[in-house]
Amino acid sequence: MSRLRRRAMPRIHESGTSYDSLGCKDRRAQLFWSYLTDEVLCLTRSEDKPRWGQPPWRIDFEAEARPLPEEIDVAIIGGGFTGLAVAAWLRRLAPEKTVAVLEAQRLGAGASGRSGGLALGDTAAGDLPGLGDVLGGFTDILRELEVDCDQRLPGVWEVGHSNASPDSPIEWRDSGALRIVAEVPGGTVDPGKLVSGLARAAHRHGAIIAEHSPVREITSNDPVELAVPGRVLRARQVLFATNAQSLELSDLVGWAQPKFTLAVATRPLREDELEALGLRDRKAFYTVDLPYLWGCVLPDHKVVWGSGLVHVADWRELDSIDVSAGRPAELLASLERRVRGLHPVLRDVKFCHRWGGPILIAESWQPVFARHPRCPQALILGAYSGHGVALSVYLARWAAEALLGQRELPDWGKLQR
Repeated sequence: MSRLRRRAMPRIHESGTSYDSLGCKDRRAQLFWSYLTDEVLCLTRSEDKPRWGQPPWRIDFEAEARPLPEEIDVAIIGGGFTGLAVAAWLRRLAPEKTVAVLEAQRLGAGASGRSGGLALGDTAAGDLPGLGDVLGGFTDILRELEVDCDQRLPGVWEVGHSNASPDSPIEWRDSGALRIVAEVPGGTVDPGKLVSGLARAAHRHGAIIAEHSPVREITSNDPVELAVPGRVLRARQVLFATNAQSLELSDLVGWAQPKFTLAVATRPLREDELEALGLRDRKAFYTVDLPYLWGCVLPDHKVVWGSGLVHVADWRELDSIDVSAGRPAELLASLERRVRGLHPVLRDVKFCHRWGGPILIAESWQPVFARHPRCPQALILGAYSGHGVALSVYLARWAAEALLGQRELPDWGKLQR
């Protein structure tokens, strides 16, 4: 199995006859090997899913099995927030276009289904020229697509060790006193409901959703040729929405860093416990200084706390991460100790969820939103650096308009080579 995994190197061929990593020139043999390799990888990743732990939300959409046509207008690679939102909005704007979402595993299997659910109003690099109203656009898109994801945008608290607000309801101990220093626009969503709602919207508007359909090879012809299990799919345009995975396909190797974030959730807390913690208003929070900490209160009164990054040298290492062993387990144990030390209410608190998920951090902390350097018919959208909940859906509308030639791409999203 390990040999097959090494052979499954995704590649983009700019033109002409393509060769896979086996050195096989025969196209039918290439597809045969791709099919075997991809099937093994799909099974492996599905079985490995519990290694990433179990978040406190679930995705309840089941994709309808539909055969892929030989040729489509737009292929979207990746079935998370970005890919599903682009598919839904694209079909809404241009119902005559054939659109397919190609997901290597299950919808939301990457960052989207394992997000912390914080919706923020800017990028990790702050506001950017021409970005616009992210939260307003996010809300409008959810309304237009009829997505119910328990969205609440009452604001998000920034907490820190200095310049505290005199009336801060939060008074925690974490390498010193930790209090509220500011409030910024934002709030929370249920990530599982967001994935499910976007998938339903894409399906309702007529997009094809193909799970367990990894793209292992792309040839930049016109139309673009995508090798999926057992066949070649042709697409006039492509959108890469794979974020921290398949970086060779998106051409982000060496330009953006994949990481693995960690989080825990407590048992449901009583009202008096939330009051004592200063969380009666159910506002999400994050620290503005180190050590970093973020969190939010769920509708059932569980409290999510997140901190810590697992570093990987290669995105393929993400699949082998096990939150119950090694460095991830150490970081989660450290996070739990830290949470229990924040306030007497939390001293003996029980944790009912431990999990992690991938993120992609660009060098500039700005999202990647650009033409593919070696495939002019393709766009890349991702690398949200932990700010992808609202931003991914908001930029997905922009991406759909760009694919239809209705809008230009932003200068800040370009790949700087």
